[in-house]
Amino acid sequence: MAEPDPDTISSGAGQRLGAPETLGISTLDPGHRPPAMPPGRHVTIRVRMLDDTEELFDISQKASGKVLFDLVCSHMNLIEGDYFGLEFQNQQKMMVWLDHIKPIIKQLRRPKHTILRFSVKFFPPDHAQLLEELTRYLFALQIKQDLYCGRLTCNDTSAALMVSYIIQSEIGDFEESQCRSHLLNNNYIPDQMPLIDKIMEFHSKNIGQTPAESDYHLLEVARRLEMYGIRLHPAKDREGTKLSLTVAHTGVLVFQGHTKINAFNWSKVRKLSFKRKRFLIKLRPDLNSSCQDTLEFLMPSRDCCKVFWKICVEYHAFFRLFEEPKPKPKPVLFSRGSSFRFSGRTQKQVIEYVRESEFKKIPFERVLRSCSVQQSVGECKCSQSCLTLPCIVVSSHYGHLWLRAGVVSNSPHLSASSGHSHGMVNGQKSLELCSHSPDGRLPSPLTSPLLNDACSVRTDDEDEVRRKRFPTDRAYFIAKELLTTERTYVKDLEVVTSFQSAVGQDEATPDSLKDAIFSTFEPLHKFHTGFLREVEQRLALWEGRSNAHIKGDYQRIGDVLLKNLQGLKPLTANLSKQSEILLELEKACKASRRLEGLCRDFELQKVCYIPLNVFILRPLHRLIHYKQILERLCKHYPATHVDFRDCRAALADVSEVVDQLQGSLIKMENLQKLLELKKDLIGVDNLVVPGREFIRLGCLSKLSGKGLQQRMFFLFNDVILYTSRGMTATNQFKVHGQLPLHGMTIRESEDEWGVPHAFTLVGQQQSVVVAASSLVEMEKWMEDVKMAIEMAKTSNGPSSELLTSSLTDNKDSSVEAESEDDMTAPHASLEKPTPHRGNTMVHVCWHRNTSVSMVDFSIAVENQLSGNLLRKFKNSNGWQKLWVVFTNFSLFFYKSHQDDYPLASLPLLGYSVTVPSESENIHKDYVFKLHFKSHVYYFRSESEYTFERWMEVIRSATVPSSRARGLNGKETHA
Repeated sequence: MAEPDPDTISSGAGQRLGAPETLGISTLDPGHRPPAMPPGRHVTIRVRMLDDTEELFDISQKASGKVLFDLVCSHMNLIEGDYFGLEFQNQQKMMVWLDHIKPIIKQLRRPKHTILRFSVKFFPPDHAQLLEELTRYLFALQIKQDLYCGRLTCNDTSAALMVSYIIQSEIGDFEESQCRSHLLNNNYIPDQMPLIDKIMEFHSKNIGQTPAESDYHLLEVARRLEMYGIRLHPAKDREGTKLSLTVAHTGVLVFQGHTKINAFNWSKVRKLSFKRKRFLIKLRPDLNSSCQDTLEFLMPSRDCCKVFWKICVEYHAFFRLFEEPKPKPKPVLFSRGSSFRFSGRTQKQVIEYVRESEFKKIPFERVLRSCSVQQSVGECKCSQSCLTLPCIVVSSHYGHLWLRAGVVSNSPHLSASSGHSHGMVNGQKSLELCSHSPDGRLPSPLTSPLLNDACSVRTDDEDEVRRKRFPTDRAYFIAKELLTTERTYVKDLEVVTSFQSAVGQDEATPDSLKDAIFSTFEPLHKFHTGFLREVEQRLALWEGRSNAHIKGDYQRIGDVLLKNLQGLKPLTANLSKQSEILLELEKACKASRRLEGLCRDFELQKVCYIPLNVFILRPLHRLIHYKQILERLCKHYPATHVDFRDCRAALADVSEVVDQLQGSLIKMENLQKLLELKKDLIGVDNLVVPGREFIRLGCLSKLSGKGLQQRMFFLFNDVILYTSRGMTATNQFKVHGQLPLHGMTIRESEDEWGVPHAFTLVGQQQSVVVAASSLVEMEKWMEDVKMAIEMAKTSNGPSSELLTSSLTDNKDSSVEAESEDDMTAPHASLEKPTPHRGNTMVHVCWHRNTSVSMVDFSIAVENQLSGNLLRKFKNSNGWQKLWVVFTNFSLFFYKSHQDDYPLASLPLLGYSVTVPSESENIHKDYVFKLHFKSHVYYFRSESEYTFERWMEVIRSATVPSSRARGLNGKETHA
């Protein structure tokens, strides 16, 4: 529609024309101070927080709204501030949001007499997208306000249930007289008296819930209500019927009273504009019609119309765009329409930043209304739930001491690394720990490791002494790799033998399973303990710790390898039956909940740093490592070398065994991966069936009526599953639907939908549009899906139904369409879910927005390495000596090789490994650099050989493998 004064929604502009490129800083950028205050007269501005306290901020009148907003977020240590805004009443008595780009003096006519309210501005569809407890607490306060003022309407059951969660977080566990007295003295909803008994009944079932868990359940109920996050704007249709318009993450909604009568999803809206009092929605042409449909609504005034249009612009940009839109070029002569543009991070950028950020805040602390906390370092007596605590509150979790004022750690293992700059919290360095998070859940797999400086820092003098003292021959370093990796392997065998001891004493464990594990791993552990001792003795002689090396008899390793590999042959006979152990363990866990609990508890121990069933396949993988080491020795030695003949004979022996087991290894790796994925998925039956092969898992954005939503996709040789992850203690992924591969086609659709790296999966019953994070990711997915489709044409594949009956034929959108009554049953929200390991590749792919194929997994088991490295952070001075194990696409950090479990880990998916440039001033030999976004780590190895090996194995995890893609990974799917 060509109109003289249209104001249209635009995805191509990001800030007001002519404005400076950046004003202020993002609330998410750690370690930065707020921008310098512009010169001019200062004014004190009052901001009312969500807990109804008021704070004063001194600011220049010429400062932008963004500067004030950043000060407010900084005051609260709020990272996810982009969901919030400051609203105030303008001259027309309308509530409007403070513009981040405009100077404050142009927005507030009487700043001294204006109270700004800090409120939630953008309500996401799922509070699992809120990654910080403080953010969820603020959302809970907003829900509490909306309930109290009657804005969030719902039935009595939902209202009572939500109030029960609110008072659980405020006064703690149920005590009848205290609860009744509290409800008589405090109103949470209009007309509360008739519901007091029902509220108390619900509250009595919340026993044991922490305030954070109560917030979670409150938001879980609220987000399913039709009026959740709704701010009504009065309007009329063409017939004069009184209506209300509102905007949500899905699009523009139309209400009559408190009933939604129409919805215009963003995918259907072509253009939003206004002309005077008229608000216009231009829809995309219907598939069955060539005409365009324009809907018109009449609002009370042009100002009302523009205020609502601005909110629509911001909601559309925040929830629908990948990144902050770029500004349009400034017109040469004149401009038409409003110059208002969305400025700020999109939701996708917020989520990515917080997940990947090294900035970890001090845990958010609250004090219950009835609390009286006294500690040796301070005292806190509060009458209500505190948002910011002026006093010291101590929280001790898993051996770590957290202080709100003054960051202290009493952990014997972990502390802030000297000179390594993380985020600043009120001018103090934040502390990032590598153990459990303060809420008891496992930390994000992206937690950057920080270890104690007590791990020795090597000096340059020590380096020089070491170079002169130890051998420099390449064969020595190859032999040393055998030693370091054997140390890790023996530790891994000890994990399985300790598991056998843990479950072997329980009656729930079948005797056949006990015998299978014992007969396989006890002899292996005993043998390799002796083998390791021999290798250690040989290396000690080779290094010259006695005079024996002068004769030259001990500067070789082939004789030790040949003798022990021949002794190992009888023990490898049972290795082809490893799949039977995996299946029997799975079967026994199904038959006994007690055994299942024992296995789960063992797997959550720190010593079990990777999934348990990966340890069970370690003996097979170790044979491949012996073969690789011997190949490198044979390639290095001349045929005349004293060690060559023994190495060649040992290589022939181990190659024979590896070739015999190769076929069963491929099947066992696939079985292990299916069993691991089964633990990560909710809503799947019969995932592990004969004939099903895993191909790829990873993160894609799925296009629906609600816009692009992050989903986890799992590709098998017969079906594709798509899932989402809830913010629950289980860390599992809930299946939303399945796409059978039989009859499926795939096509690129970036131009069709205007979404970068998009492609469409066209099934016989359902089509799905998805977008990858990059062109490379899109190509990997399309290649594997096409291959799987071809496989499905020539193979019958598994015939069993995959999904549970409750999820069969489930549409992705229907998962969000539950009624508010679905959440009112207390048992649904009060069950204590069992904890689940959250550092598997599934979760790393979710956080890093990438994917991993079975080809990559197969190559990864061949590329494992252990040894000492020196590590340095980007802004630190000293080098930290660590024992580092590389396996399962991750680096695991220990203080020494004697440690039983790692202190920290660093998943490497998405990282790049390079050599530092001259400008980085790393004037040391054999240094490689790991880099991902703002994360930079430097590592020093001891020789050219070890440098090359670390670069090689890390590249196998950071660079998608293209070798053998034609064969599809050792003919895995042939």
